[in-house]
Amino acid sequence: MKNDILIVDNSGIRLDKFLADNIGELSRSQLQKYIKSGNITVNGKIKPVKYLLNLGDEIHINISEETFGAYFVEPQDIPLDIIFEDKDIIIINKQAGMTVHPGIGNRDRTLANALAFHYERLSDINGPVRPGIIHRLDKDTSGIIIVAKTNYAHIKLAEQFANRLVKKVYYGITWESWKKKEGLIDQPIGRKRNDPTSFLVNVNGKEAQTNYLVLQESQYFSYVNYFPKTGRTHQIRVHSAFSGNPIIGDAKYGGGLSRMKGYMPEISRKMKLLFKMVQRHILHAQKISFIHPRSGEEMSFEADLPIDIKNIISKIKTLNV
Repeated sequence: MKNDILIVDNSGIRLDKFLADNIGELSRSQLQKYIKSGNITVNGKIKPVKYLLNLGDEIHINISEETFGAYFVEPQDIPLDIIFEDKDIIIINKQAGMTVHPGIGNRDRTLANALAFHYERLSDINGPVRPGIIHRLDKDTSGIIIVAKTNYAHIKLAEQFANRLVKKVYYGITWESWKKKEGLIDQPIGRKRNDPTSFLVNVNGKEAQTNYLVLQESQYFSYVNYFPKTGRTHQIRVHSAFSGNPIIGDAKYGGGLSRMKGYMPEISRKMKLLFKMVQRHILHAQKISFIHPRSGEEMSFEADLPIDIKNIISKIKTLNV
């Protein structure tokens, strides 16, 4: 039998959903079976599959080695863009298109696979499927992510995230001019009932707050810095779309090419030329600031805009849109 413990780094998520997000190739129905049978417990107690987890809960997993084999991350030789590294932490500039860790139907080419190849030992608080992973970025969001080498660093940094002491700055390009050039979007976010992979502003959702600042505008687009105060899934993308300014390339939240309907033919032609270069939602985790878990030193790191975003900015200027 395989025994392992996962420490919950989020609150308010269902037990079966949390496990499905974090355990390799085991399906949600399989996980529900193990929860009901008592092979998976929370803080040593059997809980229903719908149990809402709390930050810091310990999930104990006791499953056969054969079943659990798929739960481990396969090391894969994938290059990493390392901004900083010491004995406790690694600061990585994640490329767009890379998922942070394996999930159902997605075991390969993730950041976790790369970390498993390059490092023998990382924090294991979140289990072997998420070695060193403290927080996440969406697959198509590029930029800075912190990885913990030690459990001590992981715990200290997780506390900072939970207490909203980690400061993050994102850079995005959105459709249209913003009504207010600076402000706070304070709107709760919940999961869509008919599409569990999507989120929306919902009065019954979780608290979500995003400060923003419009840096510059073109005729049809805005260049924006976002300063999220909370860390909900898809938060910036949902809040930006809710404000009427979806991030370009973000078809899930109204920022795809269909947004240009109603434009004059000449403008539509230019938009189509631009969107040949847009292969993802244009959002980049540009800067992160936190307290070093061991030294107590204030640290801040930045990741330059990737070449695809720089090229899109240049194309917007060339097309005069």
